[in-house]
Amino acid sequence: MSQRVCISLDAMGGDHGPTTVVPGAALARERHPGTTFLMFGDEAVIAPLVAKEPRLKDCVEIRHTSVAVAMDDKPSQAVRQGRGKSSMWQAIQAVRDGQADACVSAGNTGALMAMSKICLKTMSGIERPAIACLWPTVRGESVVLDVGATIGTDAEHLVEMAVMGSAMARIVFDLDRPTVGLLNVGTEEMKGNEAVKEAARILREMESPGLTYHGFVEGTDLGRGTVDVVVTEGFTGNIALKTAEGTAKQIGTYLRAAMTRTLSAKIGALFARQAFKALKDKMNPSRANGGVFLGLEGIVIKSHGSENAQGFAAAIDLAHDMARHDMIRTIREMLDQTAALAPA
Repeated sequence: MSQRVCISLDAMGGDHGPTTVVPGAALARERHPGTTFLMFGDEAVIAPLVAKEPRLKDCVEIRHTSVAVAMDDKPSQAVRQGRGKSSMWQAIQAVRDGQADACVSAGNTGALMAMSKICLKTMSGIERPAIACLWPTVRGESVVLDVGATIGTDAEHLVEMAVMGSAMARIVFDLDRPTVGLLNVGTEEMKGNEAVKEAARILREMESPGLTYHGFVEGTDLGRGTVDVVVTEGFTGNIALKTAEGTAKQIGTYLRAAMTRTLSAKIGALFARQAFKALKDKMNPSRANGGVFLGLEGIVIKSHGSENAQGFAAAIDLAHDMARHDMIRTIREMLDQTAALAPA
């Protein structure tokens, strides 16, 4: 694919809408000068914000829509009222029609997934899409999926997610054979439910050239970065994600309280400010913002609804990488390999 990438943006999505989307696009454009944007939403609100951003000069096309999906809309309601008309739907449709290479939205997650499945369809051989995220670790980052697309799973779906997550890791981390682990209640082979144990057997016997199966991993391995890709079902994955985010905020609160409790602590904090800044940057969720909808016939990235411009720009960065390296083709190739190698 050419270095020039066009990204469609649901400008009305999220808690802050265009006031976050437009400056986020400007930050991303600075990092990826060849990128162009299709912005869908209320032109009367978007156009003045774009005009104030010199970094967005001549690289944005605004397409007016009068309907926006609310953050508390039920997916069925959002599809019924916004199909073909909302900023979210039209941003996804631009990918389907080949007008954009990827879509980014900070809007309602359930509505975005429902619309994406209807508009883009799932890939051949994929049972259900999954949401993958980049997880900060002591080694760098890992891909973790599913973090909330579907509840419950079977062995075949876990294997599909292992393949899709590995395709993403190959692009993001530039790895030939990412290591894959199945999240479980222990690392021993006899532990876990039947779906997890059967998926382990398939992955162990498959010997795919596109991934290396590590085995079972536990919750403590997420932060350690034991493997490049961690696979679990959406219920567990979403709880793990929210727990990690809450723990990071909790640690930050403890540190601030400890460093301001006494005069000596304040002096110590002053001398250690560079170390604390590095820690803050490492734990900043905005750096790894963006959930990738894997298993669709097109690239869709979900940004956190409450993210600031920096976080939204990170989601655009992810969309840019996925499009530039043709993630859909990589997943298709790995799925074909998996079908040929999967044991009976």
